[in-house]
Amino acid sequence: MTKAVGDIVEIAPRSGTAFSLSAGQYLTVIDPLGGQVADLLAVSRNDVHEMISSGRTLDYAETIYLTTGDNLYSNRSNIMLAIVEDRVGRHDFLLTPCSEATFRLCYENEPPHPGCHGNLYAALAPFGIAEDAIPVAFNCFMNVPVDGATGKLKVLPPLSRAGDFIRFRAEMDLLIGLTACSAPASNGGTFKPIHYRIDG
Repeated sequence: MTKAVGDIVEIAPRSGTAFSLSAGQYLTVIDPLGGQVADLLAVSRNDVHEMISSGRTLDYAETIYLTTGDNLYSNRSNIMLAIVEDRVGRHDFLLTPCSEATFRLCYENEPPHPGCHGNLYAALAPFGIAEDAIPVAFNCFMNVPVDGATGKLKVLPPLSRAGDFIRFRAEMDLLIGLTACSAPASNGGTFKPIHYRIDG
């Protein structure tokens, strides 16, 4: 998808897209209506085997709650994206993108859906990304508190309100996969669009 720099682009509910982001450009992911998660995947344009890494990032950040001033690292320990502004302060980098199996194993009476995993794969496949290669995405606006005593995870509605955003600076030439999440629990039971804008 080719869009002019500075345009606001809408991702329809329960869908995804992919686009190029060059080093030095800024990507703003916007929750236009509030309470909607966006799964973000970053892949090096120079070598598609270099991808965003939850494990490396959380190891280096020493926190699971990433926000302004934190960096998102690749599986080769290179900085891919820097978080330069965050109006929400709560995102998730623990849970894998929802998939057809998520709907089959975790939900009752929910129709089958490819989920964010399927949407990311469909968007990134033209660039040579294999389905099994898709890692844990950075889940913008997803609210996953962890119980300090038991380690139990909860998936609660996002804290984002209408117009809230998170802004990244690309530290290398990237392919970005971005979705409007499809999982009911992640989005408080509703499905809404996601907006994004590229600057610089």
